[in-house]
Order: sequence, then structure tokens, then C-alpha cells
Amino acid sequence: MDKVGVAIIGSQFVSHIHAESLSRVPDAKLVAVASRTEAHARAFAERFHVARFFTDYRRVLELPEVNVVLIGVPNDLHAAIVIDCARAGKHVIIEKPFCMNLDEADRMISACRQSRVKLMYAEELCFTPKYVRAKTLIDEGAIGQVYLIKQSEKHSGPHSDWFWDVDRSGGGVLLDMGCHGIEFARWILGKPPVKSVYAQVGTYVHRDRTRGDDNSILIVEFQGGGTALIEDSWAKEGGMDDTAEFYGSAGVIYADVLRGSSLVTFSKAGYGYAVEKAASTAGWTFTMYEESWNYGFPQELDHFIKCVKYDLEPLETGEDGRAVLEILFAAYESAATGAKIQFPYTPRFGSRPIEAWLKRGEEGVA
Repeated sequence: MDKVGVAIIGSQFVSHIHAESLSRVPDAKLVAVASRTEAHARAFAERFHVARFFTDYRRVLELPEVNVVLIGVPNDLHAAIVIDCARAGKHVIIEKPFCMNLDEADRMISACRQSRVKLMYAEELCFTPKYVRAKTLIDEGAIGQVYLIKQSEKHSGPHSDWFWDVDRSGGGVLLDMGCHGIEFARWILGKPPVKSVYAQVGTYVHRDRTRGDDNSILIVEFQGGGTALIEDSWAKEGGMDDTAEFYGSAGVIYADVLRGSSLVTFSKAGYGYAVEKAASTAGWTFTMYEESWNYGFPQELDHFIKCVKYDLEPLETGEDGRAVLEILFAAYESAATGAKIQFPYTPRFGSRPIEAWLKRGEEGVA
């Protein structure tokens, strides 16, 4: 196999990041895109010089030159598309969160196993250069035994309307961004079993837009002594924050993905783009450069393309995506009941992670 043929399903924000990132992957060739809206598919194909575009993603699966399908669509569509890709013999990269519930997760994983295709859960924080360097130091013993990881991602809210609709998204900010911190902590600590989960979530700024949460605090205890404190927000103005702290018995590491890599800029008039989710560029701003690289998107895609080309196991698998989803179910139940949830854990409420929290105060949820 010379170039690995890639198709993208989806044409909006994250798919633009994926297309830009694929241009940096020497072994990959973007050969097709699918989007429900023809104008979006056409514009995407023109911008990224993609030879073929479709409004029905199933047309993509018929193309023999497509080896890998990269999926960036609303959460409620994940399971069906992954399963269709697997049945068509295509390797799959699925954006976070993995899917809407654990039954879907099991069916996705099973379909890919039966078809002998690779399934990668797209968690870019495990490929973010600054965080990769931090893990290297930790694995070398630079800060001793890690007992606490703090990870935080905050901005003023998502870019597409479907994120606000819990029937389509499956949850609020805890699901959308807390999933990053969960898998990040698992990866740093070597993916140990979970001991317990405790969460506090609320809707403070966007009550007029969503029934879901717009601010969350999550504590995950792992067997072996490590704890993760994960803070996420859709209520924070001023652009994206993405930071991590690592505390060990013999040292500490602080990492700031965006502000630590940016230009500090003052502009009276403002300018085109500073950083993701920044509403204004007037006054003082932190101006990012090489944003997708600093986040690890090209590295993530290059890794999976090599896994397909050389028959390797992905760093992040469908099983990892499912493990994150299970923790998210426990987190929303904890937020609903005020209790720490012990593992092993079986979801008690509904088929979506947020279900218990939405039903808080009802009989049986206390």
C-alpha cells in the first residue's frame, strides 16, 4: 500500500481540522468527503482539493480507493455510521465522545472486530506534543509516583446548534469535553481500573439554550492511588483554555497548551483569528500559531494511518472510548444523586449518560 485513501464524513468545524491535518500526513490521501448538505460538501471539496463529494455517506463506502473513514458528525449518528463502515470493510476513526450509550459502543466494537477493521477513538490530547513530553517525563520517573492529575478545558460554548440539544449530543459539557480529561488521565496513568467517580455539574450561563450542563467538575479515583480532577466549561469567556498539572511524590509539571504556545498580542482594531472560541481580537489576546499541530491532530492521524499501513494496534481504541463513556454515565449519576459512585459500575438510568441528571429530583433519583 502506497498512500492510504481517506474519506471524511462531515464537513464542518472538526472536519476542517481533520482535512488540514491530513495534508501533513505523508502516507495519507484525502479522496472523498460526504455531507448531508450539498453546498457544504461542494465547498469542502473545493477548499481542500478533494476529488469526489457526496450527500450520502454510503456512496463513500462503495469506493475501493477508500481505506479509512474519518467521522466528524453529531453524536447521535456515530454508531450507525461506524457500523456501516465496518461492514463495508473500512477502517474507522471516530471523533469523541464515542457514541450515545454503552449498547451502541458494544455494537460498534463488535462490528469492527467481526469485519477485522481497525477502530480508533480520536483523543487528540494523547498526541498533543506538550502533553506527550509530560508523559515521557512521568514515565521516566521525573516527578516520582503521580498521585494527582488536573486537566481543564474551558470556553464559551460549542460552535454548532446540535451540541446544545441533549437528544442529539447525549450530554452537556461534561460529556463533550470531560471525555477528553478522562481519557487523558487514563493514558497518563497507564489506563488503570477506576475505583470511584464523583461529579458536580450545573447550568449557569446557557439555561436559555440547553437542558444540559455548561460547567462541570469531575473527580476520578483510580486503583493504585492516582486521582484525576477534571474541570470543563462552556461558560467561560475569552477563548479556549487547555491546561494540565501533574503532581508526583518527587516533583510537579505544569502545562498550558495554548497560552504557553501563543503570541501575546495587543490590537486596537482587532484582527482575523486568535484562537478557537475567541469572540473578539481587540485589545490583548493570545494569538495561536500551528494550532492543529500544537493540539496533536496531525500526529493523531499520522499514527492511525501507520496502524492501517503496517497493521499495528492504535494507541486509542474503541474499548478506550467505551471506558470513557462508562465513567461519564457514573459522573452524571453522581451529579444527580450527590453520591460518590463506586466501580465496577452498571448504569441505573436511561440510555444516555445525562439521563440521571435530567431526572434529578424525581422518585428513585436521590
